[in-house]
Amino acid sequence: MIRSLTAVGMLVLIAGCATAEPERLPMADACLITGDWRIPVSVELARTPKQRSKGLMGRTSLPPDSGMLFIYQRPRDPDYGFWMHQTLIPLDIAYLNEEGVIGAIRRMTPCPSKRGSECPSYPAGVSFSLALEMNEGFFERHDIGVGDRLELNAARCQAAG
Repeated sequence: MIRSLTAVGMLVLIAGCATAEPERLPMADACLITGDWRIPVSVELARTPKQRSKGLMGRTSLPPDSGMLFIYQRPRDPDYGFWMHQTLIPLDIAYLNEEGVIGAIRRMTPCPSKRGSECPSYPAGVSFSLALEMNEGFFERHDIGVGDRLELNAARCQAAG
């Protein structure tokens, strides 16, 4: 009897884990500024090594004007990059300096493989302190490029261009 109750309990626990939503991180309203245009976005803030390591793994979608902002305490070298291990949605990534100015943008392809060694890496090519992942094509659709910037102050978006 105890064995069967334990087995049932384990199945319930496993089923609960399989259907659980991915952990959501703290959110912030931000603004991408390109010339006279201001594009409001919502970003999840990945501040800790564990949060940055997990990133958007396992997510099946990302709202259109939402992304994940990876925040580092000190700048990363240009050869430091991101990978898409167990990431299921195509993403673009902008590498930004400590002032939020974009230094490079890369397109990243999903890599659902269970073996990380089978997934490519996407090095920044520039030193960076912040990295912003958005849905594939987001930066291109909004004419956001190198030299544009991210502000973590949504009030800046009020003065739309």
